Amino acid sequence: MSKKSATQMTEKDVSHWATSRIRTIPDFPKPGIKFRDITTLLADARGFRKAVDEMVQPYVGVSIDKVAGIEARGFILGGAIAHQLTCGFIPIRKPGKLPHRTISEEYALEYGTDRLEIHEDAIRSGDLILLTDDLIATGGTAEAAVKLIRHAGGTVVAACFAVDLPSLGGTKRIRDMGVDVITLCEFDG
Repeated sequence: MSKKSATQMTEKDVSHWATSRIRTIPDFPKPGIKFRDITTLLADARGFRKAVDEMVQPYVGVSIDKVAGIEARGFILGGAIAHQLTCGFIPIRKPGKLPHRTISEEYALEYGTDRLEIHEDAIRSGDLILLTDDLIATGGTAEAAVKLIRHAGGTVVAACFAVDLPSLGGTKRIRDMGVDVITLCEFDG
């Protein structure tokens, strides 16, 4: 990392810094896919701290009631972001993982559908929510999460992701829903 302070790093500096700490695994989970693995970023104490600080920075002083993290790496980033913003955290889970009554949102997959759930009492009407996950690709999961939060009565202030795969259109998809999107870095598909 350069000798510039965190406040002096440009967006390009942050992107270069983040991409250099994220491992690419070819042909995972299937041939032709390049898996962008943030565990290398998370394992580096300074890297993890810097990633969280960069994701929090745009929202310092913004009224946010809760951070919602999408299963599973969104839990890691979301919990740390919520801690930094001194607000609550909401886990957005796959079906059957939450012990209390839930509300859900179904979304389309390449072959079939899936569902996201939150506890029915996780969000109060009018809560301001920051959505987070490790990566945005096609945006299907993030779109379902935004719809779920809205269905529960919350307002999605913004969505933040460590990695964007812009060629897959997810960031545009979420912005088209009226949600601001912040990412640390981007990779080709």
